Amino acid sequence: MSTLVTFAKTKWFVYQGSEIYGGLANSWDYGPLGTQLKENIKNLWMKEFVQKRKDMILLDAAIMMNPNVWVASGHVGSFSDPLMECRDCHTRHRADKLIEEAIEKDANFPVPTNWAGDKTPLEDLNTYIAGGSIACPNCGKRNWGDVKRFNLMLSTSQGTTEDATALVYLRPETAQGIFVNFPNIARSSRKKIPFGVAQCGKAFRNEITPKNFIFRTREFEQIEIEYFCKPGTDAELFEQWLIDEGKFFVDILGFKSEKVRFVEIPAEWLPHYSKRAGDFEYLFPFGWGEISTLANRTDYDLKAHMEHSKADLSYFDPFDNTKFIPYVIEPSIGLSRLTLAAMCDAYDEIPGEEWTSKIVMRFAPQVAPIKVGVFPLIKKFAEPANELYSLLSEYFVCEYDEAGTIGKRYQRADEIGIPYSICVEPENYEQGQVTVRDRDTGEQEIVKIDKLVEYFRSKGC
Repeated sequence: MSTLVTFAKTKWFVYQGSEIYGGLANSWDYGPLGTQLKENIKNLWMKEFVQKRKDMILLDAAIMMNPNVWVASGHVGSFSDPLMECRDCHTRHRADKLIEEAIEKDANFPVPTNWAGDKTPLEDLNTYIAGGSIACPNCGKRNWGDVKRFNLMLSTSQGTTEDATALVYLRPETAQGIFVNFPNIARSSRKKIPFGVAQCGKAFRNEITPKNFIFRTREFEQIEIEYFCKPGTDAELFEQWLIDEGKFFVDILGFKSEKVRFVEIPAEWLPHYSKRAGDFEYLFPFGWGEISTLANRTDYDLKAHMEHSKADLSYFDPFDNTKFIPYVIEPSIGLSRLTLAAMCDAYDEIPGEEWTSKIVMRFAPQVAPIKVGVFPLIKKFAEPANELYSLLSEYFVCEYDEAGTIGKRYQRADEIGIPYSICVEPENYEQGQVTVRDRDTGEQEIVKIDKLVEYFRSKGC
C-alpha cells in the first residue's frame, strides 16, 4: 500500500492537503489525474443508473441543512463510534476496529461475547479490551481508558452570531437531503412509484481514526440513490439492485471479479430501521474494505421526518387509489473509496533488471483519466501532431508529449494509465495514417486518421 501511496503522490493522482504549510492531518487534494479518474467513475455511474433509466432523477441538496433534519434522522443523538484512549501515549482509537483488526490478524482470536461491530454494548467492549487482550497500536501498552461514545457530526455556525440558534451541521451523509425533498420531487417530477433519486456530493464525518490514505477520511464524496417503492415490492427490488451494483463494479469499472464481494449483514447486527443490508467490499492491499452499502431502509426515514416536521410525506398511488409511506432501497457508494479501489485494481508493478521495475496503471479504457497519448516521432514533426491532438481532444481527454525518446514517452504513458498512444511519423502521416500502440499488449496498429475517433470509441474510450 505504501508503494501505491507514494506513486499516487508523485504521479498527479493525490496530493497532501495544504502541503506547503506542513499539511493537515487526513486532508487530501486530488491532482489532475485523480480528479479526472474520480469524474470518470462518477460519470459512468451517472450514465448507468440515471441517464439510461426512465425511473431515475437527480438532486443536489444543500450541505448545510436545518439542524432538525439531523435530530429527526437520529444523527444528533446516536451517530457515534466507540472511542478508547491509551493512557500512556494518549492516542485515540475505535474500540470495534481494534477488535476487528485483531481478528483479521489471528484466525484463532476469540470473538467477544455479544459482538455486533460498532453496535457492541460499551460494557462488553470495556471488559474485553481493558482485560489486556489488545495492545495500543501506537505504543504497544495495554493501559486503556473506558470506552465512550463519540459523535461524528461536524458542526459550525451560520450567520453573524455564534450562539445555539446559529448551530448547523455539515451533513454526514447525502441521503437526508433526498428524504426531506421527497414531497417536492413527487409533486414536481410527476414520477410514479417505483422511482429513484440520485445524488452526488460531499459529506463530512469527524472520524476517530482516519487511515489507509483516502479510504477513510473526514471529508469525502458519496454517490447514492434512494429508490422509493411500494411496501411488498421491496424484497424483489433489493435483489435487482444487488445484481446491478455487482455488474457495475466488474463489467463497467472493469474491477477483477475475485477482488469484489458482497457481504450480507446478519439480521442480529442490522440497524433498527433496516430490513436487509450488506456491503460490497474490495480487496485492498490492507485487506477487504467497504466500497458500497446496499440497504432496505423500509419507511423509517420518511416516517421520522413526518413525525418531527409534521409534514405529510406519504404517497398517493393513482393506479389503485391507495395512500402509503414508501419503502426505500438505498445503494450508497463512497466515491473516494471507489477511486482508491480503481487505482489499486489498475496498479501493476513489473520487476525489471536488478533494482529496477516498471509500473503500469492498467485502467479499463472507460475509466482511464487520459484516453489517448499523442506523440510526434521527432520534435520537428510537432505541428501535425498538435493538429491531431486538437482533432482528438474534441472527443477524448488526450496527453501531448514530445520530450525524450518515443520509448520513454510510451513508458510515461503506461505509468499514468493511458490505454492507447499514437506515434505521428512523417511517412505514415503523409499517407493519412498513424501508428496506434496498445498499452497492455504493446502491439502496434496502423489506423487511418479519419477512422481514429471511431477506432477509439470501439475500444471503450
